Amino acid sequence: MSASVHPTSPRSRAVPSPSRRQQDRSRGGGLPGNSAQRALLSIQSSAGNRAATVMVQRARQEAGERPEKAPAQANTSSRSQRYRARIAAGLDKLKKNFEFIDTFVKGIQTPTNAGFAQHASATADETLKHSAAGSGAGGSGVGVASEFFGAVTNGKEGRKAWQSMAKNTEGAAHHTAKKKFVSKTSDAVVSAGSALNNVLAFTKELTKAEKLAAAANASEASGISASITGGAKGGRAAIRSATTLRKYRALGALEKPDRVDDEDLTRLKQAQYDAELALARAYVELDSLWQGDNEDGLAEVPAAIDSALSAMGGARDAADQFQQAEDKNTMNTVLTYARDKQKNKMGKQVVTAVGESAKAAGGIVTAVAATAGAAGLASNPVGWGIAATAAGLIFGVAAYKGVRAGTKRYDGARHPERWAEDGETSKAAASREEALKESLKFWKKVSNGERQAMARKLYALAAGPDIEGSSHTTTEMRDSARSLLIVLKAGPTQQKLDPEAWAVSLNDPGKSAAWVKEIAEQLSSA
Repeated sequence: MSASVHPTSPRSRAVPSPSRRQQDRSRGGGLPGNSAQRALLSIQSSAGNRAATVMVQRARQEAGERPEKAPAQANTSSRSQRYRARIAAGLDKLKKNFEFIDTFVKGIQTPTNAGFAQHASATADETLKHSAAGSGAGGSGVGVASEFFGAVTNGKEGRKAWQSMAKNTEGAAHHTAKKKFVSKTSDAVVSAGSALNNVLAFTKELTKAEKLAAAANASEASGISASITGGAKGGRAAIRSATTLRKYRALGALEKPDRVDDEDLTRLKQAQYDAELALARAYVELDSLWQGDNEDGLAEVPAAIDSALSAMGGARDAADQFQQAEDKNTMNTVLTYARDKQKNKMGKQVVTAVGESAKAAGGIVTAVAATAGAAGLASNPVGWGIAATAAGLIFGVAAYKGVRAGTKRYDGARHPERWAEDGETSKAAASREEALKESLKFWKKVSNGERQAMARKLYALAAGPDIEGSSHTTTEMRDSARSLLIVLKAGPTQQKLDPEAWAVSLNDPGKSAAWVKEIAEQLSSA
């Protein structure tokens, strides 16, 4: 009968035995070691060697699980980053809150108030004129706050994009940051100019409310400022509409693959299933012949191998045919979506250009009327009439954007699985009431909507074989998807890469997230 030997763990051997402790006492004249060792021996004497071992192991375990303290400098940096993120989020929320209010002020309150002001001037109703001027001053004050926070927020985002450009000197991340830097910097300049214009408008209304003699001069200055800012915004929108039109025409020139209807897809899917089933049966037959002891069965093994290889080829061909059909439908869907987005963008930019140009014309008329004196200013309704028309057009665009964004937020909360990423566990669907509440949060952006889903689909078609989900894409389909990227201004020229390096970046799994973000930005209709 053999006895089994259980080795003692290193941690147990590290604890001195009671007899050894007595020897140490006799040699050293007391408890040996430092205070920690003396405390350990005290525990051993009262609770025994095993209890002490358990305590030591537990203490070591807790010490290992306790995170190391970060340096004070790292803590300070992390704290400052959190503060900056909170400040940026607060400014962005303030901006969107004031933008929401300012939209109604410019679209409803301003033209209505202008009508009352004109009626008061025509009828010499000083009380109504005073009230209309006070109301106008309040509306202009809201505009000042909205444009001020817009200038600050856009400036911060532009600076952040500039830092990202410096960090990423080429590739998809560089182009995304460059586009954002140009857009946000321009937005900041326009917002600053609009804030100044609203300050002058506030001054004009205040002088009218207080019946000051400088009312005509203030109206003239405000009209000139409105014409300048309106002209700048209108010109910018006109340039954007022209570039969008060129992109829309280029998208139309791309060949769109015909869709494979549902019946053919079902037939191809069934063929793939039948081929995989035949392959499984061939392997089962081959395995039974190979494992059997019958010599006649072994003679049939070569034929079974040929049958299995044939079934494997059939399964592969069926899978490729089904994948190619799905890729055609995906390319058709993405290309149609891209054209529709550019069409919507072009329409919004044209309306904005007309509205801002009308606003500039209204400012010119107001300034000219102001130079004619109080009587000319009081009897001329052309200025505020044009401004009211401009306000209606601009308000229509803002309302359209708001409704669209609210609908997307509602769908994202109500149907989170609709645009979820493949393999991603979607969150639980919200109730109608909760989804409606989410749609009213106008300060929140849609993080994972249809545009992001389309960007992932297009990237999967254009990416190389090393990217998951792209290994079975044909060369022809991949080239078509990359041609679409070039038309969308996400090609090698915009990313400061030669064509070979651009193709390599599409096949780099580490750059997949940057590519999806880049494509989503280029698909935007904002």
